[in-house]
Formats: sequence, structure tokens, C-alpha cells
Amino acid sequence: MSAAASARQILTGLHEVMASRMHAQGKLDRVVEIIGESLDSEVCSIYLLREGMLELYATRGLNKEAVHVTRMAIGEGLTGTLVANQETLNLAEARAHPDFQYRPETGEEKFHSFAGVPIVYRERAVGALNVQHMDPRKYEDVEIEALQTTAMVLSELIGAAELIDEEEVGATEAQTGPAQIEGLSLVSGIASGFAVFHQPRVTIDQVVADDIEVERQRVYHAFDKMRDQIDGLSQQAEFGKGGEHEDILATYRMFAYDEGWSRRINEAIDSGLTAEAAIERVQQRTRMRMREIDDPLLAERMHDLEDLSNRLLRIVSGQLGTAASQGLRRDTILIARNLGPAELLEYDRRRLKGVILEEGSLTAHVVIVARAMGIPVLGRVRGLRGVVREGDEILLDSDAGMANIRPTQPVADAFDTRFVKSKERQAAYAELRDVEPFTRCGTRIQVLMNAGLREDMSNLPLVGADGVGLFRTEFQFLVSATLPQRERQTRLYRDVLDAAGGKEVVFRTVDIGGDKAVPYLASEEAENDENPAMGWRALRLALEREGLLKAQARALLEASAGKKLNVMFPMVSEPWEFDAAKAVFDDQIAFLRKQKKMLPDEINFGAMLEVPSLAEVLDLLIPKVSFLSIGTNDLTQFLFAADRANPKLAARYDWLSPAILRFLRRIVQATTGHNVGLGVCGEMGGRRLEALALLGLGIHRLSITPVSVGPIKELVRQVDLKQIEDAMNGWLASPPPSMREAITAWARERDIDVE
Repeated sequence: MSAAASARQILTGLHEVMASRMHAQGKLDRVVEIIGESLDSEVCSIYLLREGMLELYATRGLNKEAVHVTRMAIGEGLTGTLVANQETLNLAEARAHPDFQYRPETGEEKFHSFAGVPIVYRERAVGALNVQHMDPRKYEDVEIEALQTTAMVLSELIGAAELIDEEEVGATEAQTGPAQIEGLSLVSGIASGFAVFHQPRVTIDQVVADDIEVERQRVYHAFDKMRDQIDGLSQQAEFGKGGEHEDILATYRMFAYDEGWSRRINEAIDSGLTAEAAIERVQQRTRMRMREIDDPLLAERMHDLEDLSNRLLRIVSGQLGTAASQGLRRDTILIARNLGPAELLEYDRRRLKGVILEEGSLTAHVVIVARAMGIPVLGRVRGLRGVVREGDEILLDSDAGMANIRPTQPVADAFDTRFVKSKERQAAYAELRDVEPFTRCGTRIQVLMNAGLREDMSNLPLVGADGVGLFRTEFQFLVSATLPQRERQTRLYRDVLDAAGGKEVVFRTVDIGGDKAVPYLASEEAENDENPAMGWRALRLALEREGLLKAQARALLEASAGKKLNVMFPMVSEPWEFDAAKAVFDDQIAFLRKQKKMLPDEINFGAMLEVPSLAEVLDLLIPKVSFLSIGTNDLTQFLFAADRANPKLAARYDWLSPAILRFLRRIVQATTGHNVGLGVCGEMGGRRLEALALLGLGIHRLSITPVSVGPIKELVRQVDLKQIEDAMNGWLASPPPSMREAITAWARERDIDVE
């Protein structure tokens, strides 16, 4: 019997039970009998969450006296484990599992096999449906499928019968007093507005289908409507065409037309579910898979699929859509568990001021789109829905990684003051846009900006940067479902150079791999990499996949025809790696020359110094390069052996440590007297205190985030290089207890603002 037929047989029986006048306990008692008989299983049991514990509510095969007596905590025993992890267990020998616990009152000692699935209600596991058998055997896939489908139907029955307290599923009364939440800054910025929930929950009124063919046609029509919506979204983007958001939407569209997804929904309908229940059933399976995915890119793709599932569910149910469909009536901070990029594009940009997510990551597609739209985003906020109510006033400070909910008047006044000061400072920085950053002693400092999206280039004239000291080319690779074609890469690089208007642009060749994995370049070595940051990534990956670097080299050369091309290779650890990468470009130059193609007027090659070993062989590398750029983010974590993403090591990750500053001075000394440009790119150069230290080391070229350009230009105009260089030499010869405090005190004595 197929999974659909098995499930349909069970659902037919459940439908009759649900329609009967029996009390809730009687219905559950009948349900375990129906499931046990249909699957020919000697035991079938239902556990439900009650007062924070999993309680045996009904059983066929175990001792009836154990009902409402046997209880266990979430995470305790096999049942507690599958509920905690929201995972399916299928064991031939239950006792062999490390989480097995024997409960003598149940009389289950004679049963060997065990299969259990979570009962999920409103996205949270609130119980378990288990079957057991005397013989040691794993249950067949068709049986597991039937159990999972049945568990979904049970969740609605249980909810309708009010067998679960609303508190058990996190629907507690939201706080009414002021509150503060913390999270991860995904897109920086500050904003204020009123809370609007992105997605009201769709209520599924009917789970079991009366007519399967009718349900199938409803899904077909919903798919057609959803695809039409997705196809039209790219025309609605408010920040122009040709950006990386179009690559994201192309991947998104691929999911919308995925036959495998629609086939799984059809199979769920075959089992006897309504269209709504079938979509929810497949969505639950997707969520379980997401919990098992470590790859951040694949997890993001699964989020895109869930976004589409939500859209399809709203269409087929005819129920209230997202807040975007209702229109925003005032300044809004959008609240969501997660958000798809297409859904963000549906909101009125004039009213949408910020976004707060329960989940989210720095590489999420929605974050890339939000950054292009200039919308601050705070993510990884735990318990968000238990704190925020619809319409609450929110003061979002993504720069500080926090937000104030229902703020008191003093907090609101302080925020308003900061907001006004921020606007005033931005206005002051804007006045410096066309002012060249000379120090007080007359030395010209180069202040460039970092970029990674085509849309980022609009910041270049706005902030008055000298150019782009680091253009990260990997975003195009990260948001694509397949390796970007050379023609697409060429268009991007040409657009970037055109937008630069003759100002310098340094293209860093693709830095993917490690924690920026892409599925189309997956390898067994990368998947098993225990330390991705120091593994198969960046130039190492590109040299092994020479076709990737070859295509990028051709694209950069063709895009720069008749112009100046600056190419920088990431994560160079030895000179031979630079030589090998440059050889790929040399081959493409020779090919284009043979084809009588126009070449760049000037080509400069450089390297990022982020691997400490490269500092030991600079005498061998310097004659080969036109410039060096110190990547302070990776360099610091490599020097300290301290993962910068680990909060426990935050204190070790100090850019003003004497160890870091002495290391940087050695690099400055090694390049002094040579015709090679030296600069810093990374967060260190964008912080005023750290930038002051870099100036004291003799580094006169900084490539930083666009928002940091104005503050650093302002700082440069306050500094006398001779004074800070002398002070730095003294500190490094005999380091004070706190280099940070010493530099801060020195700056304050001279009225240099380093805040």
C-alpha cells in the first residue's frame, strides 16, 4: 500500500471520529485504535504537552493505567527527544538509542521497535504520536509518511478540542510595559515606527478532503496565481533594474516553478488532505529539514521555499494576506519570523522604516535586498512574539543591535535626541563630501569605500569617497542557483566601473567557500571542513576550480576595456599563489590580444594580506605586486586564533592590542621605500579610534564602509601625523596597560573626537 493510500485509510476513520459527538478523551482513544489497526502496529500512543510536561493521553497496547500518569519533560526519553528536536525517530531497537528511558508503569518492556513523529501546532511541537512493535524492525517509509500526515491532522483536532493551553504554544499575553530586545545587526541604521506583523497565521478550518480532485484543482489555480505574482515582482523593485536583487528573484522564481515541490503537495492531497492542509504538511517537512541543515546558503534557500509556501497557502485559503497587501498606514517596523526577499519588495518603501526578525543571517537574501533599499534590519531576536504586540511603538537601533518596545518618555526623548544628532552629523559629513581629507600637517589621506552590490555604487558620490578600495565580487555567486555566466559577470563589472565615473575601483576576485558555501561548488572536503574560515575558500578554491577564475578574469578584462583595472587576490598565504592567480589573467590577456579584443589601458595586480604567513615573505612578494591591502577582519582572528563570531572571545579580538599594532608596523616597515601601495580594508579602518592608530603606524590609505567615510574624513582633518606617529612609537616600544585607553586620552588632550 502506498503512503497516500495508508494515510487516506487512516484519515477516513479520523474524519468520522472528528465529526462525532464523543468527548475529546473518547476521540483520542478511538484515534489510537484506528492508527494501530491501519498500520498493524501493536502499540499506538499519543502524548500531549500539559503544564510544561509531556503526558500520555491515549494508548493502544500499553497499560491503560499509565494514561495521565506517565509524564516526561521535553528532551527526556525518546518521546521528549523527538518533541524537543521536532524530528522523526524510526528505531528497530529502541533500547539501543542513547535517550531511551524505561517507564515500568507502561508495560512496554516487551516492545522493541519504535517510531514517533512530533505533533506540531502553530509551528511548535506540542506532543508526539508513537507506534511500537514487539519484533525489532524499522517502519517502512510509507508508514512513517502516514504517521506524519496523521500527526498533522491530530494537531488540528487537538487544537479544536482545546486539549492544549494557549500558553503551551507561546501565545501568552504580550507584555504591556516597556521592554528592550537584543539581536544581531543585519543591516545597520536607526529607525522608529509602529509594529506591524508581516504574516497573520492562516487558519485551516478543514483538514480532511471531501473531494480530492476539487482540492487538486484549487492547488493548480493557486500555483498559477502565485507564479504570476513572482513573475511581476522584478518590475516593482524601487531601486532600479539589473541589480543583485534580480539574481535573487531568479532563484526564487526557480522554486516557484519547481515540479518536485508541487508533486509533494499533490501526494499529500492524494492521502486525503485538503489543499491548505497539504501545503501545511509539506511546509512542516521543510521546517524539519531546515533544522538539519548546517550550510547557511542551503538553509537560506529553504527559507525562500517556506516564503513561497506561505504565499501559496494564503492564496488557496483566500484568507488575509501579508501586511503588504493591506497597505502600511504609518511609519512601520515590520515584525516577522523570517522574510523572503520577494515579500520585502511588496512593501511601501515610504512607510517601511525597519525590520526585526526572529531568525535571519548576514548572508540571507532578504538582507542583501534590504541593504540595497536602505532599510535597517535586526535579526536573531529570541522570543520576539512574546514581547511585541501589533501597533506597539518601537525604537530600532540596529547599530547597537537592540530595540526598545513601548519606550518610556525618557527613553523616547533620548532616542529622538540621538536621531536628531545623527541627522545633524550626517548633514555635517555631507558637507565634507567634496572636501579632500588632508591632515593638519598637509598629508593627503586616501579614504575609499567598500562595496559588493551594484546598488552600493550610488553611495560613491554621496559620501565623497576617493573610490572603491574593495569591491567584493562574491555576492553575485552567493545569490545564484548556478555558477554566474561570464556575460552576467561582465555586465556587473562594467556597470560598476561606469558608476565609479573614473574613480578607482579595486575588484577582489571571488571569495567563496568556507562559511560562504555555494551548492554548485560543493565538495566532500568542504562539507567536512571543521574550520571553514581557514579551509577550502577564496583563492585556494579558485585555483583548484580554474574554470571559475578563468571566467572571472575574462569578465574583468572585457569589462575594463579602455579603462584601468585593479585586481586583488584574497587570502594569499605564499607568493606562488599570487603567481598562479596572475598567470590565469596573463593567459586571458594573451587570448584577448590574439582575438584583437580591446584590453584595459592599465592593469594593476595586488594581494590581500590576511594570512599571517604572507608577512614573513613580503620581500619575495613586493616586487610582484602593485599594491597590498591588509584585511584586518581575518588577519586579527588568525593572529589571535579567536573566531570573531564567538562572543566568548570578543575580548581577545582587539584591534588595538600591541600584538596587532606591532604586526601591522612590521608590514609598513617592509613596504617602506618600495613602489607598492599599502592600505587597510575592513572594519578597523572605519572606527575613529582605530583609524587614528593606523595613521600613527604610517598607513595612509583606508577602505571602509560608506557610512564611515564622512566620520573618518572628519577625523583626518584633526590629526597631525608627526604627533601621532611619535606617540605610537613610544607606546609600541613600551606598551601601556591599555593601549585603547592611552590613545583615547591622548586624543582628548588634543580635542580630537574619536567617539
